[in-house]
Amino acid sequence: MPTDADIRIEPISEVHRHIISDFCTYELDLKEYLIEDAISHQKNLVSKTFLMFFSGSLVGYITLLCDSLRVEGDMQDYFRSKNIHYKTLPAIKIGRLAVDDRYLRMGFGTRLIHLAYSYAKDVSENYSGCRFLILDAKRNKDKNKDSLHFYKKMNFKILKERSKGTIPMYFDLVISGINS
Repeated sequence: MPTDADIRIEPISEVHRHIISDFCTYELDLKEYLIEDAISHQKNLVSKTFLMFFSGSLVGYITLLCDSLRVEGDMQDYFRSKNIHYKTLPAIKIGRLAVDDRYLRMGFGTRLIHLAYSYAKDVSENYSGCRFLILDAKRNKDKNKDSLHFYKKMNFKILKERSKGTIPMYFDLVISGINS
């Protein structure tokens, strides 16, 4: 597994335009987002995309944005027992996460989740309320490409079961811990 000294994280900008076009992923919509939308979304304060480099090569990216989690059912009962009576609670959403196909299963996705966790903890401890990391896990018929298993391994919980499309998931920053 690469060491921290081998990894560099940078917010995406115009200087990366030539680099991102070489990004390779089996999830074509994740490549399209990176090339067509990530820079403009960042300029317009919609989301923030961070590029991960290993030994100078782009190996992955993560896009974060502000959101909230609707509190329902058992979760609503739990928070009411803690004297928290809101219908939604603050969250940082992982809008996109992708690792270049040439660098899969080398720990880069895990490091990107750790980055999101670190940012969310920093926000919650120093700047604003933030209780959750949330995301919509992309499903894939190929079990080796189905992100649901990866996120479960990282201690994300399923919010709502769905038979197709994406599965909404959450990670409670107070209760949960990140697995390596």
